[in-house]
Amino acid sequence: MLWAITRVAAPNFAENREKGLQPHIDYLRSQKNILVISGATTSDDGTQFVGSVLIVNVKTRAEAQAFVDGDPFTKAGMFTDVKITRMNKGQFNPQACEGA
Repeated sequence: MLWAITRVAAPNFAENREKGLQPHIDYLRSQKNILVISGATTSDDGTQFVGSVLIVNVKTRAEAQAFVDGDPFTKAGMFTDVKITRMNKGQFNPQACEGA
């Protein structure tokens, strides 16, 4: 089952991002068996981080929540809001993101 996770960056995200980035990346890599895609969301001009979007493949909302809770960025309070939404797989075209 796919779950879309959207997170809104806390006001202190930009200044705290670098010190927590490597543990966050290491965590995401450790979850590659369930992590379909992840990425930061930014302002339209790409200069400011506004949050992130992740899609995980787990059986339950509780498992999706556990994934979120295990992220060092979450533990550091880097987000003000997190939404977890069950989704159905429609089109899947990973080649479309090449060069993005």
